[in-house]
Amino acid sequence: MFLNVVNRVAFEIFGIEIYWYAIIIVSAVILAMWLATREAVRAGLGPDDVTDFMLVGLPLALVGARLYYVLFDIQTYLADPIQIFNVRSGGLAIYGGLIAAVIWLAFFCRRKKINMWTFLDIAAPTVILAQGIGRWGNFMNHEAFGPKTTEAFLEKLHLPQFIIDNMYIDGAFRQPTFLYESLWNFLGFLLLILLRKKQIFKQGEVFLAYVIWYSFGRFWIEGLRTDSLYLFGPIRVSQLLSVVLFVGGWGLLLYRRKTNSRLPAYDRSQGSNQYLL
Repeated sequence: MFLNVVNRVAFEIFGIEIYWYAIIIVSAVILAMWLATREAVRAGLGPDDVTDFMLVGLPLALVGARLYYVLFDIQTYLADPIQIFNVRSGGLAIYGGLIAAVIWLAFFCRRKKINMWTFLDIAAPTVILAQGIGRWGNFMNHEAFGPKTTEAFLEKLHLPQFIIDNMYIDGAFRQPTFLYESLWNFLGFLLLILLRKKQIFKQGEVFLAYVIWYSFGRFWIEGLRTDSLYLFGPIRVSQLLSVVLFVGGWGLLLYRRKTNSRLPAYDRSQGSNQYLL
C-alpha cells in the first residue's frame, strides 16, 4: 500500500524548521484581518481599528490558547514544566484563544469608544473562516483526527486521495474530524455573510449566531476526536463549553430582543461602497 503522506515541515531557515501549520495559521489570520478591516470601514469604524486590536489581541490569543490547553492537561506539564513553553510540540486550544481575545476586546473597545457588539459582529464571520482554514494546519500535522475507520468508508465520502492517504495514522485509517469541522466552519462563514447582507440581524446577533453555529458543530465533532481534553471522567472540556455557549448564545439573543424593542439593526451603510465584503 503506497501512501502519499505530507511532511509537516514546509522548509528550513538557518536550520529552523518552518511547519505548514504555522504558515496556514498565519495566512488565515492575515486573510481574516483583511476582510475584517474592509467590513469595519464599511460599517463606519476606522481603517486601523482592526489592526490596532490585533497587535495586542493576537499575542494574547496565543497565550490564552496555550494556557487553556495546559490548565486542562496540568498533570502532564507539572511533571515537566519547561514543556509549557514548548509550543512547537503542539497544544493550542481555540476556545482559550477566543476567550482571551474577547477579554482584551472589552478593554480595547472601552478605550477606543467603539461599540463592542459592532466590533464582534464585524469580526465573527472572519474568525470562523480563519478557524476553517486553520484546521488544515491540523491536517498537515496529522492531528485532530477521529476514531479508527476503514479506507472503504473514506472512499464513500468521495474524499480526494491525498486526504485518504493522510488519514492513515498510527497504523489505521481515521475519521477526518479536522475536515468535518473545517467544512462546518466554511458553511458557517457563508451563512453569516449572506444573512448579514440581508440585514436581518440586530446589533450583536452576527456574533451570537457565530457562537451558536460554531458551538453546535464543535459539540458533535469533538465527540469523535481521540485527542480531547477531559474535565473529569468522560466529560470533554470542549463539549461542555460548547453546551454552555450554545445555550448562552440563544439565551442572550432572545433576552436582548425581548428586553430591548429598540435594539438597532447591524448597520453596514455608514462607510464607502468600495468596502463591501
